[in-house]
Amino acid sequence: MEELCKAVLIGGGGVAAVVLTPAVIAALGFSATGIVAGSIAAKLMALLSGGWPGLIALLQSFGAVGFSWSGFTLTFATGGALGNMISGICNQTRAP
Repeated sequence: MEELCKAVLIGGGGVAAVVLTPAVIAALGFSATGIVAGSIAAKLMALLSGGWPGLIALLQSFGAVGFSWSGFTLTFATGGALGNMISGICNQTRAP
């Protein structure tokens, strides 16, 4: 049962990351037509434009065209790694 629990958490973490990451990027205000005025993305652009302009450009490209296969793979792997860290709860034993 412990192995099934771990498999569900690792796979679920990967799938959740692939599904939720584009939704979060869009919710921040990075869209196919550009950065939405008044959004969190616009505030981030104003705040980080001097120090980390590459981050804003990367998020905008994800918002505009989505992820490549390598982006999906990296996102799935990251979610799976987080699921693996959380899978420690599968090792819990119940008190009698």
